[in-house]
Amino acid sequence: MSDATQARPQGFAAYIAVTAAYWAFMLTDGALRMLVLLHFHTLGFSPVQLAYLFLLYEFAGIVTNLSAGWIAARFGLTSTLYAGLSLQVIALLALAQLDPGWSLTASVVFVMAVQGVSGVAKDLSKMSAKSAVKLLAPSGQGGLFRWVAILTGSKNAIKGLGFLTGAALLALFGFVPAVLGMAALLGAVLLAVALRMPSGLPTGKKGAKFKEVFSKDRNVNWLSAARVFLFGARDVWFVVGIPVYFYAVLSDGSEEGNRVAFFTIGSFMAVWTILYGAVQAYAPKALRAATRPAAEIVGAARGWALSLTVVPAVLAVLVLAAGDPAPWLTATIIAGLLVFGALFAVNSSLHSYLILAFSKGERVTMDVGFYYMANATGRLLGTLLSGLSYQVGGLPLCLATAAVMVGLSALGAARLRAR
Repeated sequence: MSDATQARPQGFAAYIAVTAAYWAFMLTDGALRMLVLLHFHTLGFSPVQLAYLFLLYEFAGIVTNLSAGWIAARFGLTSTLYAGLSLQVIALLALAQLDPGWSLTASVVFVMAVQGVSGVAKDLSKMSAKSAVKLLAPSGQGGLFRWVAILTGSKNAIKGLGFLTGAALLALFGFVPAVLGMAALLGAVLLAVALRMPSGLPTGKKGAKFKEVFSKDRNVNWLSAARVFLFGARDVWFVVGIPVYFYAVLSDGSEEGNRVAFFTIGSFMAVWTILYGAVQAYAPKALRAATRPAAEIVGAARGWALSLTVVPAVLAVLVLAAGDPAPWLTATIIAGLLVFGALFAVNSSLHSYLILAFSKGERVTMDVGFYYMANATGRLLGTLLSGLSYQVGGLPLCLATAAVMVGLSALGAARLRAR
């Protein structure tokens, strides 16, 4: 037997299957977000109304991550994975039933409800995949950090491809054919995984209690607080601010102008997210995780958060000072946000490693669930502030709010202590 085979723990094939299913899910998740955002913006939804469409999606993540950790501990990781994939198929099929003749209020309520189901699905699938890394992936010589980074980085690259896919499907085929096609794709993946899932995933234990999902670990709690503000800082400009700003700059309101704007916005969101995923995957090497003491890696979390604070602060001042949109300003914003994405990726990768490093094997699903509850709280906060801040102060206020939130994330990271 080769050394590589010996390094793989029992159940590694199951980890690969879970990861593949998670990739398929994230492709549809990214595409769905772009479809909903662009489709309803062209129907005349305001920035605040667009933010409303995603609020239940993010709120569902808060509730789901708390309960998903307990469900996985009680019933096993396959149950949460299958439930997540199934709910996403249901959400896509439901969204295809949207009637253009409905009132604005009815449309908003319906899409919010469907997005809520999709939010539950996303976090069930994410918790399954992230917990499988801790339990099944090879370890040693920085192995945990490396495998976490590979999973997280590849997931975000796939989601970035989903943004581009969603914009392209909307431009080429329209809203309903796009969501039905994605439902068929994900349904096929669910069937394949259910029929061929290898053994090795934990089956759960009957004694797991729901109250155990709330962590008593100081590091887990401070890391979760830092995660809230880190992801809030991204979504405060990412969800509504930048897509609406670019649409206003790029489209003249005609069908052809909309098509060009869709492709351009989708391409930017895709490139940004793919770059983010690539840097995440490279982060263990950049941070020399295999050779550095754990205390140094913990300490690096604060420094990387502080470096990230500078980018949105500078961009906010620049956009405010420039006044009217201009080609040079658009190019500068794109370059600055790509730098933000690279720095954000290192911060996110550090957090994803640290939560698994701080977690104990017997309660990993609960700690991961609690941590991703904080992640969803940050996305909810960022989504709400994205619509509000753009409505009140445009892109400069979105970026300034992001800078403040990254600063708060750095304060939380500074409270972490190496064991």
